[in-house]
Amino acid sequence: MLKLIERLGPIAASQQADTLTLPYELRIRGRLKALSDAGRELGLFLDRGPVLRDGEGLRAESGETVRIRAAAEPMVTARVAAGLPLARLAYHLGNRHVQLALGEDEKGGYVRFPPDHVLEELAELLGASLERHEASFDPEPGAYNQLGHSHAHGHDHDHSHHEHGHRHAH
Repeated sequence: MLKLIERLGPIAASQQADTLTLPYELRIRGRLKALSDAGRELGLFLDRGPVLRDGEGLRAESGETVRIRAAAEPMVTARVAAGLPLARLAYHLGNRHVQLALGEDEKGGYVRFPPDHVLEELAELLGASLERHEASFDPEPGAYNQLGHSHAHGHDHDHSHHEHGHRHAH
């Protein structure tokens, strides 16, 4: 078994000895046994925390490099007019405490999420058109992660800006 022990960040395809294609739910794990795309047995022995992103490299104990590929999986892409309607859609879906991918393509801006009838209904109520399809899911990492900070700290505090009235432990 090839033991993958170090995160390298994004790497070029030319640097890979093999690839590992995983759905989002497995890219959030630090410990995992899997088969590479070439059929090799792999073991992930990584620090917990960051999601494995599409194109990220992992170094094995042997020095070999395996590149992560995000698997295509069922997704819903919600589209609405740019500006305030798109901001409102992202705000209300994000306020549901679910992972969302935000993006833009030739059709304009979008919010993408795994199929969920409640979120789909909310998006339609906000005027979005929905596309159900297969795509990779690479949700927003969160502002603290993007800025290189850790939001982990060991105390409880009240998130009074949330409307659901319970406490979160961080």
